[in-house]
Amino acid sequence: MIYYKTNHNWFGDVRHLAKSWTMVKIMRSVLIMAVYATTVCVFFEYVIKLEEGNMPINTTIFSLLGVILSILLVFRTNSAYDRWWEARKQWGALVNHTRNMAIYVQSMFPKEDKKVRRFMATHISNFCLALVEHLREGTKLENLIYLSEEDIEEYETKGHIPNHIALEIFERIAEAHRRGEINEGDYINIKAQHQALLDILGACERIKKTPIPFSYAVYLRIFITAYGVVLPFALLDMFHLWSIPIAAFVFFALIGVELLGEEIEDPFGLDCNDLPTGDIAHTIKNNIFEILEDRSSKGRERKIELYQKIF
Repeated sequence: MIYYKTNHNWFGDVRHLAKSWTMVKIMRSVLIMAVYATTVCVFFEYVIKLEEGNMPINTTIFSLLGVILSILLVFRTNSAYDRWWEARKQWGALVNHTRNMAIYVQSMFPKEDKKVRRFMATHISNFCLALVEHLREGTKLENLIYLSEEDIEEYETKGHIPNHIALEIFERIAEAHRRGEINEGDYINIKAQHQALLDILGACERIKKTPIPFSYAVYLRIFITAYGVVLPFALLDMFHLWSIPIAAFVFFALIGVELLGEEIEDPFGLDCNDLPTGDIAHTIKNNIFEILEDRSSKGRERKIELYQKIF
């Protein structure tokens, strides 16, 4: 994710946008449109030498089509942003619930029980670290912390590692409740925090596995392409060779909104505008160990995950 200060550096922010892979795709498409518009305009201006007023396309039609297209693009952009913002709220809730669970563990269990604190700190952190890659291409065990050889062998047999880690956490809580280490009220409270982790897991999977309907996405692409293809014919009669930059700029606006919507539609990846879920997971890890093992993260070097478009 690109970090920036609002209204801090106008041209600097524009420079960051120009470095994104999405902008590269946009400019490639605009370049193709410019070449196409140049071919059309030069052909009708210098080869056919069409007289002014003889172009059989009425620009009023394009005004109506532009209104329809703008409505579709607004819906597309709003839907993509809703997915991005819901994902951010879910990860914000994950931060809160993991901190609450760590505080409950620190307060409920006997002070001398260091083993359960290490277990909970490790497994809560690993739940978040596993969730990061689970929402991408699958959990990578090398990204998890303090795994024994037995843990690695067991996790390699699991198809859903975050869910299995959540199971291990709850089994330890239930075992403590059966032994009388925590009372009924504490058990109910911490159980609610644990259930919230699974709710967040399910919500993120729903966002990941339910993209914008394919038919809608394809229809919008066809609409934008068709609009761009016919646009030079509508502009030529009035603007002549100036139709080339105008058609390219209009296409830049339309396809730019569409491709930016596609970029934030899946907020868990490594595009420059995706959520910094890796950074959030490491922040949770630091917070949890600070609560449960009194390991201060003050002054620790902050590791920022590198975000890029995966080709």
